[in-house]
Amino acid sequence: MNVLITIGVIIAVLAIWAVMIYNRLIRLRNLCKEGWSGIDVQLKRRANLIPNLLETVKGYMSHEKDVFKQVTEARARALSAKGPAERGQGESMLTQSLRTLFAVAENYPELKANTNFLELQNQLSLIEDEIQKARRYYNATVRDFNTAIEVFPNTIVASLFGFRQEEFFEITDPEDRKVPEVKF
Repeated sequence: MNVLITIGVIIAVLAIWAVMIYNRLIRLRNLCKEGWSGIDVQLKRRANLIPNLLETVKGYMSHEKDVFKQVTEARARALSAKGPAERGQGESMLTQSLRTLFAVAENYPELKANTNFLELQNQLSLIEDEIQKARRYYNATVRDFNTAIEVFPNTIVASLFGFRQEEFFEITDPEDRKVPEVKF
């Protein structure tokens, strides 16, 4: 009789332990989803701002059609991307095309003085800061989740319930990783 009680207690302890690990993994996975949602919101804000920026710039730079086409195509690719890795690639391309747009805009002094353009450029800069914050939060939650499913004994529960690693939202363009060059 004592043996049955001991076995019952061991099974109960193991079940409670597995439930606690499972609940922690669910909590961490939901934080990853929340983090991705934050990135997605900021990326949509940026994507919605780009057409306004383009319309403001078009009046000044009517012969720069390639730049507008490049930004529009990059925006479309970024919006249609699936998953963090593909979205990261699309967003890198969009960032590059926006840099080209702003570089071309430097040749138009009247555009640089336009209040609408300046306001849109300022909003875009603020959104870029928010994207960076959301990206850091998301990547931190992914790191915590991935670590939790890889450590022993969590790996046992994770494999039993089909938990898989999440993807990081990473910079894919080597140009984005370079340190800016400052000249005086």
